Amino acid sequence: MMYGVVLVNAWALTVVSWGSAPRWLTLYVPAAFSLICVIRLLSWWKSRHECPPAEVARRALVRTNILAAVMALSITAWALTLSQFSSREIDSIIAFFLGITGVSVVICLLHMRSAAFIVAIGANIPFVAMYSLSDSPSHVAMAFIMLVVVISLVVVVFVQSGHFASSVEAQTKLEAANRENFRLANLDSLTDLSNRRQFFAHLEEKFAEAQANGTRLAVGVLDLDGFKPVNDVYGHAVGDTLLTDVGKRLEAFSGERMLVARLGGDEFALIFPDCGSNQDVLAQGERICAQLRAPFVMPEATIRITGSLGLAIFPDTGTSAQDLYEKADYALYSSKRESRSRAMLFSSRHVLQIEQSTRIERVLREADLTRELAVYFQPIVDSRTGKAVAFEALARWTSPVLGRVSPALFIPVAERAGLVQKLTRVLLEKALAAAEQWPDEMRLSFNLSTHDISSSEGIVRILGIISASAIDPKRIDLEITETAMMYDFDQAKAAVELLRQLGCGIALDDFGTGFSSLSQLHALPLTKIKIDRSFVSCIDKTPASHKIVKSLLTLSRDMGLDCVIEGVEKKEELAVLEKLGGRLIQGYFYAPPVPEAEVARFFPEPRLKQSAV
Repeated sequence: MMYGVVLVNAWALTVVSWGSAPRWLTLYVPAAFSLICVIRLLSWWKSRHECPPAEVARRALVRTNILAAVMALSITAWALTLSQFSSREIDSIIAFFLGITGVSVVICLLHMRSAAFIVAIGANIPFVAMYSLSDSPSHVAMAFIMLVVVISLVVVVFVQSGHFASSVEAQTKLEAANRENFRLANLDSLTDLSNRRQFFAHLEEKFAEAQANGTRLAVGVLDLDGFKPVNDVYGHAVGDTLLTDVGKRLEAFSGERMLVARLGGDEFALIFPDCGSNQDVLAQGERICAQLRAPFVMPEATIRITGSLGLAIFPDTGTSAQDLYEKADYALYSSKRESRSRAMLFSSRHVLQIEQSTRIERVLREADLTRELAVYFQPIVDSRTGKAVAFEALARWTSPVLGRVSPALFIPVAERAGLVQKLTRVLLEKALAAAEQWPDEMRLSFNLSTHDISSSEGIVRILGIISASAIDPKRIDLEITETAMMYDFDQAKAAVELLRQLGCGIALDDFGTGFSSLSQLHALPLTKIKIDRSFVSCIDKTPASHKIVKSLLTLSRDMGLDCVIEGVEKKEELAVLEKLGGRLIQGYFYAPPVPEAEVARFFPEPRLKQSAV
């Protein structure tokens, strides 16, 4: 608009001055002005949508100021020179031209205060000075009016440009705040790593790049082993510091190419763009796990934890970013179950496991559990007398569709699918009904899952089933694992206390394999612990197992708890355990799990012999 005003006004003045002034004034000078205006106009048009860097913009503004001064003085000089050759009538038109053009240009430059001031002074002050010195009263009046207009324009420009600058500053602050909010929205506030939202956004981006470029992409999901006890023993402040240190250690190891994110809790995720072979990725994952095994030295304590890592690689597995993540998460689940504190790569074996688990879950949801589930019983024997003193109830499932399904397969599926509480109710009712037929001195041991004791509703149902049975609750030992207890210690403690108030015994299963602390064990009203079979296998040949079992037996005696030793299969193992003071023995050395109909054969025998199974 500014260049258009200058061009139209200049050629209008040229037309009215044609013939009265020299040709160079009426043709060549306006033509030069027109060329400059057209060049500037085209330059502006090409760059109107660009956002130049700060230095480029600064140089452009400097050029604008210089050009404003040159053009203002040139046009004013040209117009005043034309007035020397014009009549009084044309002279008035020239004064009008200078006033209107100057005002228009200043208004167009309103948002660039320096250039507007240059034009206001350069175009109008010479006019005011020249016309105020004229002997014509009309010229003096025009000079005075123009001076007032110029002063008014300068004030308007100053005020409006200040508003404009404030608006730009406010917008800049708003954009900076928006950028900071966006950064915070994608940042984990505790560790300063990318959060879950940023991780999945980055994963989608890198997955699309890998698909387009035909490159490999690996995703890792890492979960800390033994983190919850750190919170419980040392407090959440120490736990938060530990998570921060873990994040720093992972970030230092990963470098710039790998993205590390905290998904929540003690779970982290990693993205390996353009990764190497499967062996290279797995080796890198093992190095990450090894980094976490090094102790974390803090003012409060030196803490040792480990991390399990699941890995999945595109294009070997995963049809989408989400699918790749889920495969890595499944590999993590397998790592924690099979080889804790190690890295595991998703493979075809896991594909078969997923297909098998999916089929088991589908059939399990449609199963008539009351008809299809059965309870087997394995005796717990007093090694001094050879007599059974209790039986542990164990689940067995025979499906019309799948046939016999191992508990190692269907129980984890039931837990993941949220069906385990339904299984517990059916199995507990069957076990209690069977135990009602036993001698009064014979105890029943029954396993509860994490889900059973982590909800108030689940505990209420279990209490109702036990209360409705004819068996004395004092004959029942309910087994919970350290993992179940660590899931929600406060809820587990409340559930255990309710069961104890009813009269049931509480046994801590798989003792020594979890991460519970002695202070927590002491806080629970336990009556019994069970030493895991992993410490018993080849105890006669493994000094470390011998020392662990000896320590656990001493601990149980000091805490006033009974101690059941699981997984005894050999005479040599039993001999070692008896020397250590082990008394309550469970395992295939005496008998495998048997159906309900065969339990009675253990009652009258004065001493049990080694099982032939």
